Amino acid sequence: MEQAIETSHATIPWYLWCSVLAITSGMVGAHWDISWHRSIGRDTFLTPAHIAIYMCGVLAAISCGYLILATTFGRIQPLKGASVGMWGFRGPLGAFMAAWGGVAMLTSAPFDDWWHNAYGLDVKIISPPHSVLAVGIFMVGVGALILALGFMNRAEGARRRRIEWLFVYLSGLLMVNAFTFTMEYSGRTLMHSALFYRVFAVSAPLFLVAFAMACGRRWAATGIAAVYMLFWAGGNWILPLFPAEPKLGPVYFQVTHFVPSSFPVLLIIPALFLDWILNQTKEWKSWLRGMVSGAVIVVTFIAVQWPFANFLMSPYSRNWFFHTNNFDYLARSTSYQMRNLFFAYEKTAGDFWMGMGIAIVTGMVTATMGIYAGLWMARVKR
Repeated sequence: MEQAIETSHATIPWYLWCSVLAITSGMVGAHWDISWHRSIGRDTFLTPAHIAIYMCGVLAAISCGYLILATTFGRIQPLKGASVGMWGFRGPLGAFMAAWGGVAMLTSAPFDDWWHNAYGLDVKIISPPHSVLAVGIFMVGVGALILALGFMNRAEGARRRRIEWLFVYLSGLLMVNAFTFTMEYSGRTLMHSALFYRVFAVSAPLFLVAFAMACGRRWAATGIAAVYMLFWAGGNWILPLFPAEPKLGPVYFQVTHFVPSSFPVLLIIPALFLDWILNQTKEWKSWLRGMVSGAVIVVTFIAVQWPFANFLMSPYSRNWFFHTNNFDYLARSTSYQMRNLFFAYEKTAGDFWMGMGIAIVTGMVTATMGIYAGLWMARVKR
């Protein structure tokens, strides 16, 4: 059966590429939409950014819906041996996960429109409908990742290496999704607070370790971090090239072009250290690898991001590359961001050091969870 599957799918199938396109469209649309809110305001529901976001759900429904139906009714007979059953249907596990995510995304659309009409035209990123949408996009991405995992873990040789690169790309986009959801807690004004590093430790070590373990490539974590940074920074460099002006008030800062997000965090340095640790500790117990990996990820991140935050507050970062001289139309001249000042979230030194300790311990716990999740993912073939 395994041989039949490999023979029938000698190349990467179109529905896997369609799933990759889905999560790419979702991430492009999400960052475009955030910039739209910061530059123009929410002027209408059917903006190009919203269309790009919801195309993620549509493409996931097309690719995964086809895959489930074709597997169930025998059109892709070889995949029946690499599928799971659910509600009388059969298909790869990733297809069911991505299909669920697409449904959640499309469900959030009317809810989001109602929310804005009821509570205001421009709200924070983490609102109930936005949370449902973010979870939906994340599930589409995880579904595509699991779908790729199934093909990767059944493949060998050159074909496996090609799918490994696809897996690294998908993992990087899921890191983009995770950092997007916590964007309100990751601005440069908070980079000298323990809160910033606690938020980082909740998700970054978990996903980075899990994806690197599942992929199995020697420098997988570094590749994943590079995809995240290039995707995030690339959007920031492209968006300001297009004109935009506010359509809602009050306008505290005159905007003439799309406002980019903050510069991506320096995830690639902790990722390099993580790859080295994972390569050197293969004989260690899983829990010990996780604890050490998590501590190194968080401590290394603090060591590089803290001084980098000083640079982002300096005049040297106010250019097209780091774009710290871009502000949204609601930015007041008295804000910490416009005055290039750090916000002291913790009021005492004791609170700060306790928060930093919590960040390191949290990273150790989430990285350990990532080790076990990655070991499970490395065995996925359905």
